[in-house]
Amino acid sequence: MLIVDDCIISDNIADVRFACDLSRCHGACCVEGDGGAPLEADEVAILQDIYPMVKPFMEAGGIAVVEQQGVSDLDPDDNHPCTPLVDNRQCAYAIQDSGLTLCAIERAWQAGKVHFRKPISCHLYPIRIEDFGEFKAVNYHEWDICRCAVRKGREEGLPLYRYLREPLIRRFGQEWYDELSSQCEAFLAERKPSTQRF
Repeated sequence: MLIVDDCIISDNIADVRFACDLSRCHGACCVEGDGGAPLEADEVAILQDIYPMVKPFMEAGGIAVVEQQGVSDLDPDDNHPCTPLVDNRQCAYAIQDSGLTLCAIERAWQAGKVHFRKPISCHLYPIRIEDFGEFKAVNYHEWDICRCAVRKGREEGLPLYRYLREPLIRRFGQEWYDELSSQCEAFLAERKPSTQRF
């Protein structure tokens, strides 16, 4: 494992190869699964503030859910805030465009309507962060719907920590990322990349 500040980081953040391939997965991570995207406590307030600007980019089903139950929900497993779902499946902020599932929040950000790009858990995926108080666990969430991303990452020789450079800096800062990068490079110099099933 790798350690940066109060974070314990799984080795596969360094040696897994990964690059999203929307042309193949079509954004399935916004549709599949058994819960909404995890939200930080401050992100709930942010979503409440920006919802009027995001709403024009949303689909009718998502709007109906948000206006009925609010901009967030509670995960039944850990009682933490998450994005609400449409029909217990698709994220309320997910939209369909030319066969791809995209994010209405990010669309509003791209249009310059809001300054919030999207929840950090979405930006960081497939990295998941668990906060245990004294330390945080930074892990790779392996999911079969991302097998095409693993294949593309292998083809491009792109380690996960480099692919997610921007959201990692957004979450932890440049200095933290630089230290992570240094440790990952040292780790990879000593060890061949792990064998991935996909």
